[in-house]
Amino acid sequence: MNQGPREIRLRGRLVESLYTEAMLLADEARAYFEHRGRDDRDALDPLSRVTMSCESLKVTTRLMHVLAWLLTERAIELGQMSDEEAQASARRLGDAAGSERAVLDSLPTQARALVDASLDLYARVRRLEGDAPDLSGPAVSPALSLLDRLERAF
Repeated sequence: MNQGPREIRLRGRLVESLYTEAMLLADEARAYFEHRGRDDRDALDPLSRVTMSCESLKVTTRLMHVLAWLLTERAIELGQMSDEEAQASARRLGDAAGSERAVLDSLPTQARALVDASLDLYARVRRLEGDAPDLSGPAVSPALSLLDRLERAF
């Protein structure tokens, strides 16, 4: 799908906004899980402490996948990466483990909020990646692309 200058600018702004959000969330998660959350973690039973540690690793993994993908998108926009490099499977959004609601409900409130925020951000970036233009094939007309998106939505 060919993108016009307006769509490219909008996508670039969206990528920048998501990058800022991801960096802020990563900083907030680090601060909580390394420092402020220690009292919350220490108040838990041993199994719940392990669960909280596992969830903190999942948050970190999700955010690192998101940041890596967003940095790739920025490099593409700045012309620092070729189309072939950008299409490599290593440049796609990595798979990240989900979290079970029952497990999350046992976590302290702030830990649960951080996990939920990372899940939401990851899902939004996953959708954005799905809407990314395929640079490897022939250009598709905007009308056909819209029809395809409508068919997938319904």
